[in-house]
Amino acid sequence: MRMLWRLSREAIRYKTLYIIAILSTLGLTGVNLAAPRALSAMTGIVSNGVDEAGMARIGTLTVILVALYLLRVLFRFLSNYLAHKAAWYLVGDLRTRTYDKLERMHLGYFHDKQTGDLMSRIVNDTRDFELLYAHMIPESITNVVTFLGVLIVLLTINWKLALITCTPLPLIFLSGFVFSKKVRPYFRISQKKMGELNGKLQDNLSGIHEIQSFGREEYETERVNEKNFDHIRAMLQALKISAIFHPSVEFISSLGTVLVVAFGGLLAWREGLRVEDVVAFLLYLGLFYAPVTGLANLLEGLQQSMAGAERVMAVLDAPCEIQDRPGAEALENVQGDVTFDKVSFAYESGSPVLREISFHCAPGKMLALVGPTGVGKTTLTQLISRFYEPDSGRILIDGHDLSDITLESLRQNISPVLQDTFLFNGSIAENIGYAVPQASLEEIQDAAKAANIHEDILAMPDGYDTQVGERGLRLSGGQKQRVAIARAILRKSPIIILDEATASVDVETERQIQKAIAGIAGSRTIIAIAHRLSTIRNADQILVIEDGKITESGTHAELVALGGSYARMDRIQSSAAGGIA
Repeated sequence: MRMLWRLSREAIRYKTLYIIAILSTLGLTGVNLAAPRALSAMTGIVSNGVDEAGMARIGTLTVILVALYLLRVLFRFLSNYLAHKAAWYLVGDLRTRTYDKLERMHLGYFHDKQTGDLMSRIVNDTRDFELLYAHMIPESITNVVTFLGVLIVLLTINWKLALITCTPLPLIFLSGFVFSKKVRPYFRISQKKMGELNGKLQDNLSGIHEIQSFGREEYETERVNEKNFDHIRAMLQALKISAIFHPSVEFISSLGTVLVVAFGGLLAWREGLRVEDVVAFLLYLGLFYAPVTGLANLLEGLQQSMAGAERVMAVLDAPCEIQDRPGAEALENVQGDVTFDKVSFAYESGSPVLREISFHCAPGKMLALVGPTGVGKTTLTQLISRFYEPDSGRILIDGHDLSDITLESLRQNISPVLQDTFLFNGSIAENIGYAVPQASLEEIQDAAKAANIHEDILAMPDGYDTQVGERGLRLSGGQKQRVAIARAILRKSPIIILDEATASVDVETERQIQKAIAGIAGSRTIIAIAHRLSTIRNADQILVIEDGKITESGTHAELVALGGSYARMDRIQSSAAGGIA
């Protein structure tokens, strides 16, 4: 009931559509209640013998019936269409809200989540709200009003027979309660398995190149088939319970009909119950048990909708750990001064990634981070953009603690270029101008020139209108990196983060990227992570990070002269380069 109340609050914005739909539903119910009464009246006239006055009454009742049936068409249209319209608008709103919530969640939230499962919550689970609001709620109202209306009519016809009609109801309600308790867990499992299937499909389609390269098509097909039938088996378990429940309700309802026929005949014999009353009772009997059976049938859809609603609400109710604090102010006129003051961080308690990191990078300078894989270099840069919060210590930009700055203004002043460059499925121009949608083509071209990618783009058949494909599939690794650099340059952020920008490119492309970096050096604060030391030889300061700590600090020349870890890395790379030459 708490979930239903929560969902009703979500739908309140479409109350006008729902009110009209509900009123139409009530009108439809009134028509359905009135029509059998008119038919029974016509039966009474015929059974008593038809004369001229009787024919006139039959004519009047015929007109009334036609009018009632026309009203039924109108009310059914308004009830069905407006309820569907409100429901689908609500589904659209919830899909957008769920996506928006996920978009604003901290990165740690996604560590144990599958993309396909989250997509399933946005698309599949929200779709179940349409079933709830367009079908179950209107039909439940119709069924309840119809049931009460018919019950009142039956009591006015013959109260004894009406009470006998109600005999099966306790059994029906008890079976419905048991059914709802039994079936919802299976619908929960079914929704979860559908999310896992979507996750597997998304994972495999993204890795189709690797699947084909290693000849794992049959293996992956078997795994998809396994996920597919996990979902089907869970759904069939729920449907098995439904297949037992619904016929049981129909059987119990049929027993009610048998009781009415038997006792109706007895009352007609002993108490002289009129023929037209017996006919009316039998006509209304279908209307009496239909809503009860209908409510029982709606329980299945309700349980399925509740299972989907729980998964959607789990996203909407998830705490957003990183958000603006009360009194946070926008960061303005940023110079790019970055300071770490004894910053420590751990993804999991007891396993620190960074330990009391302290350094200062002045505006317009280039700071390089080097060290073995997994020592926290990328984590350090993500802390600057506040994708995570430090466990202790402070991070400052231009002397302002990040916790006192609004997230929007902070991230507007930082542009990342990552090793795994992500390009959207669109044109090159759209990808370069992604962060500055109002940028002119001339501005986009200037940024491309600064990133040494302009000539490559002009050599493509469609120039800046060239489609890059999903994740930039149609571009080489070096071209994607330089497009990402152009995107960062165009944004004109005072701070640029380069995370392994040359890790997977050839020597010539590395030189071009180095030229692009050199072109913006001095005008922006650059924080670069590099394994290739040739990329950061000209950095103003180089930090060597090992085991989450800064073990060495200085320029390239100073660190080589120091003879420590950095000098050893430089010798190894120089020897490797000489061997290749």
